[in-house]
Amino acid sequence: MSDQQNPAPPVPPDPQAAPEATAPAAPEAKAAPAAPHSQGPSRGHSGPGGPRREGFSGPRRDSGPRPSGPGAPRRGKRQYFRKKKVCRFCVERIDFIDYKKGDMLMAFVQDRGKILPRRMTGTCSRHQRWLGEAIKRARNIALMPFATEL
Repeated sequence: MSDQQNPAPPVPPDPQAAPEATAPAAPEAKAAPAAPHSQGPSRGHSGPGGPRREGFSGPRRDSGPRPSGPGAPRRGKRQYFRKKKVCRFCVERIDFIDYKKGDMLMAFVQDRGKILPRRMTGTCSRHQRWLGEAIKRARNIALMPFATEL
């Protein structure tokens, strides 16, 4: 053996150790000062596609990712299913609405004496015309009131 010492073998870098900063840090970009507006103070919108003031239109209402799938609640317009009203006179096959049956006619009149519309009662257009005619006849011979007292 000679008097020289063998150099130590190179040590591989530890993968768990913090990496050393070998690359020089990039210089930070300086923000350019905003150019003053020649038209005066901004009133919320500076033109098509221009910037808006912060808080002018309110914050967005995004609450994060929405659940999706068959059990997730749907957003948007709610679906409301209403059962179709069927004409009572068509179901019972009544061809003539008798003005002398005041009890039956009172079901189609409000408390104040007004005739209920088709969208409330569900009668068809033909029977609604007949019903209005019968109610008016019953009013004229005092079987039904024109109006109640206030």
